[in-house]
Amino acid sequence: MDANVRINDPREHVNEEPRNDLFDLIAGVAGMGGLMTVIFFGMVIFKFLTE
Repeated sequence: MDANVRINDPREHVNEEPRNDLFDLIAGVAGMGGLMTVIFFGMVIFKFLTE
């Protein structure tokens, strides 16, 4: 029984750069916070304009 099984070592991720994980996390949190802040103030302005 010849099964062509290829076991990949998880340490062989050639397409990932693990060096910038903390920067990516900080940029993602800051970007989402900035987007939510813009949406919040946009909705506040919209509320005052429609009253």
